Amino acid sequence: MTEPAAPLRLTDYREPAYRRLPSPVRDFVEGGAGDERALDADRRAFARVTLRPRVLVDVSAPATATELLGAPLATPVGVAPTAYHRLLHPDGELATARGAGRAGALYVVSLFASRTLEEIAAAATGPRWLQLYWLRRRDVLAGLVDRAADAGYRALVLTVDAPHLGRRHRDARNGFAVPPDVRAVNLDPALMAAAHRPAPGRSALAAHTAEAVDPAVTWPDLAWLRARSPLPLVLKGVLTAEDARLAVRHGADAIVVSNHGGRQLDRAPAGLDVLPEVVDAVAGACPVLFDGGVRSGTDAYAALALGARAVLLGRPVLWGLAADGADGVAGVLDLATAELAHTMALTGRPALTALDRTAVSFTPAP
Repeated sequence: MTEPAAPLRLTDYREPAYRRLPSPVRDFVEGGAGDERALDADRRAFARVTLRPRVLVDVSAPATATELLGAPLATPVGVAPTAYHRLLHPDGELATARGAGRAGALYVVSLFASRTLEEIAAAATGPRWLQLYWLRRRDVLAGLVDRAADAGYRALVLTVDAPHLGRRHRDARNGFAVPPDVRAVNLDPALMAAAHRPAPGRSALAAHTAEAVDPAVTWPDLAWLRARSPLPLVLKGVLTAEDARLAVRHGADAIVVSNHGGRQLDRAPAGLDVLPEVVDAVAGACPVLFDGGVRSGTDAYAALALGARAVLLGRPVLWGLAADGADGVAGVLDLATAELAHTMALTGRPALTALDRTAVSFTPAP
């Protein structure tokens, strides 16, 4: 019997992954909000990038190593926070942590992880940050912050673009609910009960978000979180220069430009389209990271050239996890990094510090 061909592109992981998953889980991973225009916009934005190669440059050893908030990384390509990894693989976030560690990549662990923060920390060999939503229960939020510090997480990533859950029609049509054997084990079961109640024509996750997440949080509330923990604070979901300047003013240690993978506000701009304006607004005050629509190391190259310090992968990591556990996660990250290094060599940019806007020609959407 012929052995299956090794993946040559990140998208090669998608088909074997989805063969293993029930259709409601596939829709949960793949779907976006509303008419999924923001989801499509992320991919279309990368199609408007042209690379500008330089020649007669020593590219014998392109280097992808970098540093972020004091942590050395073998690659600027990391793992974005996504929930419930045990929907994809029995080992869940433990496999993701092992795969990210093998690749020397940053892993941003979701608040809704299906393994405990401490288990994930024990499995990890690389830097990890914890993603948070602002819960109505500040005592629960405070407890998570303390546990993250005790377990060696190096930063808190507050997702700021989800005061309500996006209207995800695929999940609503499927009456999607998290199965009872997969749980957000870092949270009190009573706080998560709504996420497990299926109902026809409704997403249980939307009902859960309405119960658990505080939609009244504002910029001054960040002072409480900063005072509560010594860990650096990263704000994820910034899409405008105005909010980027406010983030800096309120002490953000980093920003993630993201439209939540097209899963929150339909018709939101593609992250790549607004990345330059956010980078300009920050003006070097803190690192800017990027996620949304990255499907290759060349896509990562484009985001880095437009000012991102690091690029986070969401769906491709989940494809790798579902297809082959920790090996699949490491395979996705290693392949993206190899593609990035290859693109750096062919464009005459052998170091990440050589990537700037002169490396690409890009026309944002009107």
